Amino acid sequence: MAKSTLKFKDSIAAFDSLTRDISARRFAPIYLLMGEESFFIDRLCEQLAGSILNEAERSFNQITLYGKDSDAGTVVNYCRQMPMMGAYEVIILKEAQQLRDIDKLSLYTTKPSATTILIICHKEKNVDKRSSLYKSASANGVVFESIRPRDYEIGPWLTDYIASKGCSITPKGLAMLTDHLGTDIAKISNEIAKLLVSLPEGTKQITDVHIEENVGISKDFNNFELCKAVVTRDVKRALTIAEHFARNPKDNPLLVTVLALFGKFREMFVINYLRWQSRHKQTPFPSDAELMGLAKINNIYALREAKEVSAQWQNSKVFAVLGLLREYDAKSKGVNAGGATEGELLRELLLKIFMQ
Repeated sequence: MAKSTLKFKDSIAAFDSLTRDISARRFAPIYLLMGEESFFIDRLCEQLAGSILNEAERSFNQITLYGKDSDAGTVVNYCRQMPMMGAYEVIILKEAQQLRDIDKLSLYTTKPSATTILIICHKEKNVDKRSSLYKSASANGVVFESIRPRDYEIGPWLTDYIASKGCSITPKGLAMLTDHLGTDIAKISNEIAKLLVSLPEGTKQITDVHIEENVGISKDFNNFELCKAVVTRDVKRALTIAEHFARNPKDNPLLVTVLALFGKFREMFVINYLRWQSRHKQTPFPSDAELMGLAKINNIYALREAKEVSAQWQNSKVFAVLGLLREYDAKSKGVNAGGATEGELLRELLLKIFMQ
């Protein structure tokens, strides 16, 4: 099966478009919601389930099936039923990736009923795009592909998501959350929901203090502060944070720290290289907006800081640090670690970086 060419931003755009259509009651006869990122699939399914029929109609005309407990023939039979006292019969198939002989749903999707809306939630992976089901669902309905974000894509999405809730977040607070929660959007949205409920009334901006108090991430000992200490060559501060990490290895895994440092030095390398091109090849230095995209930096404040600290590092040294980080990425996974603890490996890595 060919690898998808879509990106996370494409999923966001498609999700926003679909939510607008559903709110305007522009429904399709088939919704094939598929992909690795379950958050968007669940949200669209919830919106459809709560929008197509009113509460009274749902009792008669809305049926939820589960792939593990059903089969294609049963789903097709339900889809061919006529609605009772309503305009639509709504069939929701959850966990469709577990359905036996799923491609046999094409017996229905090639010629869907005008009075049935079929919602297929296929998580963890895509339906084979060469299959009859995919082709017929695409031709006669809506196919939504949910792409899992990369680490550098989480920040912009989370900023927009928090803004949609009528709030904002500081750059440090954003870095603390993304470092701690990774790229699991469902987990992030749940934490944000709990955080927003816990904020003092009238609060319009989430800060590192709010996150420390409500999520349990230290505002002083985290990867944001460690990266800042490393790039500014604050050895004492960096080693103090490393000691805290060593005492709390479960909350501060070495792999996550290495990835955070790699991202920071990668940003610096890109900025320095563009500076070199500008000086030696007379190419125009990118605007801040362009530079954010090229360096994969998610806000203007972080960009300004990256431009400032990168000027203090020769790119040959940045390149050497990136090599060290690749080496310790492998060690964090047990390759040539020599029995050292994560705390010992982190201290060793930091000292090597400061020797550059």
